[in-house]
Amino acid sequence: MSQATNRPNRPDKSASAFTHRNRPVHIPDGYLIIGQIIGPHANRGEVKIDSHTDFPERFDPGALLLLGTKLTPKEILSSRPHKGHVLAMLEGINDRQAAEGVRGMWLFLPEADAAELDEDTFWIHDLLGLTVQTSEGRLLGKVTDVLATGANDVYLIAPAQGVNRGKEILLPAIAQVIRTVDVAAGLITVELLPGLLEEDE
Repeated sequence: MSQATNRPNRPDKSASAFTHRNRPVHIPDGYLIIGQIIGPHANRGEVKIDSHTDFPERFDPGALLLLGTKLTPKEILSSRPHKGHVLAMLEGINDRQAAEGVRGMWLFLPEADAAELDEDTFWIHDLLGLTVQTSEGRLLGKVTDVLATGANDVYLIAPAQGVNRGKEILLPAIAQVIRTVDVAAGLITVELLPGLLEEDE
């Protein structure tokens, strides 16, 4: 998405697909996810957007985003924050019926427009699918999603066989837990704090 994570934070997500709320999402090659339209707001065609970017300027008036897998260009005509979401007017969406018609659709940006990241900050799409192990070499599983919770992101881990009683693992993306991220090697090394695994309780 447009999201990076260093909390290690969040930027833009790409990759051919990722899982969102247990549903696969197709991402066109060469593009990043910026957000998802979750429904209409009021009756003027305004839409409510679940932002997937750490760069709020992506939704500034005049910005151009691509709607859906057909990558239909849509200019942001106006936008404002609202209860953790973005309310926006998009070009060509002028009433509630039109806004309802784009419910659930994703907003994309070309990878070429991605922002440069600081050291120890990663694109979320680069983390998806990485193997996670402890500093002692114990295999925990693979990253399936990165959740924004406020103070820090949380890495959602699909457990390896026999780990955490088969239940998903939630790892806070903080320096005490996420020790190293090696995207090239496909590996995240972590230090488990007490209580992070159910079997440790």
